[in-house]
Amino acid sequence: MHVKTSATLLTAFLLLAMPSHGLGRDLPRSGEPVFDRAVALVIDNFHDASALDRFGAAVRRELENDPVTAKSPDARVDAAIERVLASLDASHTARFKPDTIDYYELADIFRYAIRNDMKRLFPPDGDANYVGIGMVTRIENGLRFVSDVYDGSPADRAGIRVGDEILSVDGAPYREIESFRNKRGRSVEIALRRDAGAQPFTVNAAVERLRPLRTFEKAIEESIAVSESEGRRIGYLRLWTLSAPDGLEIVARELATGRLRDTDGVIVDLRGRWGGGPPDAAELFVGDTPSFRLVPRSGKDILANVRWRRPVVAIIDEGARSGLELFAYALKANGIPLVGTRTAGALLAGRAYLLPDDSLLEVAVSDAVIDDGVRLEGHGVEPDVTVPFTLPYAAGRDPQRDAAMKEMRRILAKG
Repeated sequence: MHVKTSATLLTAFLLLAMPSHGLGRDLPRSGEPVFDRAVALVIDNFHDASALDRFGAAVRRELENDPVTAKSPDARVDAAIERVLASLDASHTARFKPDTIDYYELADIFRYAIRNDMKRLFPPDGDANYVGIGMVTRIENGLRFVSDVYDGSPADRAGIRVGDEILSVDGAPYREIESFRNKRGRSVEIALRRDAGAQPFTVNAAVERLRPLRTFEKAIEESIAVSESEGRRIGYLRLWTLSAPDGLEIVARELATGRLRDTDGVIVDLRGRWGGGPPDAAELFVGDTPSFRLVPRSGKDILANVRWRRPVVAIIDEGARSGLELFAYALKANGIPLVGTRTAGALLAGRAYLLPDDSLLEVAVSDAVIDDGVRLEGHGVEPDVTVPFTLPYAAGRDPQRDAAMKEMRRILAKG
């Protein structure tokens, strides 16, 4: 597999999937431009025409009692759009606003779909970016916890761990974007709690301008580690996304000539953020074509087709979605053990559109079918070794990674 060429092909597949037209419904309009545009885009582009009747019913409900109008407050419009999209019960169908990290990451992933607006949204060069420290959080039981720390990011360097409770940033409540606005080049003080009921402590993290796909590429590269266990060298890498242009190139290079070259087995962590990527990405580990490299006069190898032939164990959870689920499915179909919990069940092809307020609407424009009618949408991929993970106060502990190491040691011991 030529990784970069394949990635380009998948980008075309996922981002430029042709929408279907002519599915208009006789729906009333609210007069609110963001709501009406979101409804129109779904009607014109959503992949499953049979779902549009219930979508239309949801739209009508929002226009009857406490109707959405041109004068409706933003909170009312936001809630209405969320409810009508939820009626479709589909992945890759949601709205994202510029106060979330998701917005900037998806703007970079879907940059070709919204290319005519990129320079306006991200002046002067049109490259998606935001100011932050490289971590993602989620709320559980009313409290906010760190769910992801990007390898090599300022949050990682500051010692923030997955499972830490976020209490404040510079003395104010945490906000994904607003907490760091206009603070590039400075440090922020973040108050954390690592154990339930423990006294808070603070860390200082540098605020940087982050370009999402480059941040993911760096995180993939920085995630790579090699450990010694029972006389064996076991490698580890985390595929944060398959959408980063050079992400798979980085992995291939490390497997062929880099830090993972002399390992006895590799753990591939698919607990990512986004999918994307070439549909044949897993062939890096399960393909049967030979490894191939070009050696020009300079003597510097050019990797053309990398294949890893030694043992592999993969880690999955609900973060493995879209293209990463297809990756997990291919590994499992080829006998590679999966450790963790079920994947997201979110395998459709999505496309992004800008709404009048510059929020981003993702719409599932194509179904995704594997082999003879297998659909992962709504089902996901089950692990071979089930290992739950409890986020709150995990203090950086990772039972799924530990279990994957145990599985790899078992495989290597069997020879």
